Amino acid sequence: MDAIVVGIDVSKDRLDVAVRPTGEMFVVTRDTEGLDALAARLAPLAPAAVAVEATGGYETVVAASLAAAGLAVVVVNPAQVRSFAQALGKRAKSDPIDAAVIAHFIEATKPEIRPLPDAETRLLADLVARRRQIVAMMGAERQRQKRLTETRLQKSIARLLAALQKELSHLETDIDGAVRGSPAWREKEDLLASVPGIGKIIARTVIAELPELGSLDRRKIAALVGLAPWTRQSGKWKGKSFIGGGRADVRAALFLGAMVAARHNPGLKAFRDKLVQAGKPKLVALVAVARKLLTILNAILRDRKPWQPA
Repeated sequence: MDAIVVGIDVSKDRLDVAVRPTGEMFVVTRDTEGLDALAARLAPLAPAAVAVEATGGYETVVAASLAAAGLAVVVVNPAQVRSFAQALGKRAKSDPIDAAVIAHFIEATKPEIRPLPDAETRLLADLVARRRQIVAMMGAERQRQKRLTETRLQKSIARLLAALQKELSHLETDIDGAVRGSPAWREKEDLLASVPGIGKIIARTVIAELPELGSLDRRKIAALVGLAPWTRQSGKWKGKSFIGGGRADVRAALFLGAMVAARHNPGLKAFRDKLVQAGKPKLVALVAVARKLLTILNAILRDRKPWQPA
């Protein structure tokens, strides 16, 4: 008998649910009562996977609730689902159709089911994301400050920058309290920060947004972050390799760490210089340094041993 899989299309007020291979479809509300009813209805089916499409945060409480009910939940990339739908020739788009496509996608691809982050990890990820948003807003205001010369506008920007700086300080205090208040996270931060090029901000970004670090092999963790190159090749033609997808915020943090490590970490500096001397473009060399840095961080958490210079 074919395994049961469930696809869920999430919107603000409702959940459209599709079950394969039975073809059953139904709708529940996206509230406590609806989620409880959904968990109770799915539990007897013992689905191999329950897939929820990432939709700007609406999926978080759904995935957490179903996982807490003992169901195997996986959050899927909406871009991959839409590409799958196009490959099937399904140009129409509606919530029931999307739920059916999600279920079909899971049935065809059989993604690995990983434990979802717990409530504390999700909170830390939200705090880190909010800090990143505040920093981006401050950067935008400073750019306006350079362009605008009118006194009243300059005063408005100065007031907003002061408020944003105050909020940033509060967030950093909250993040510091969360990380240093948890023995497990404190140990992880100290291990990661032992690597030259990795500071507190990068370490905390990795802890919050890449909880799988240390539990996967180097190829899987690189693919998860989007640092595994994919090639384009057909016959004798071979195009350039690219990176992309994965967790862009973690990848951006690792790029910053790679830029510092390529100057101050002797081993990674020698690695980068060797690539550049071999004719690799500097950006390609930086990507390779970021990937190697990720491999090092993964091994450090796996072995629970701090950085040791060669």
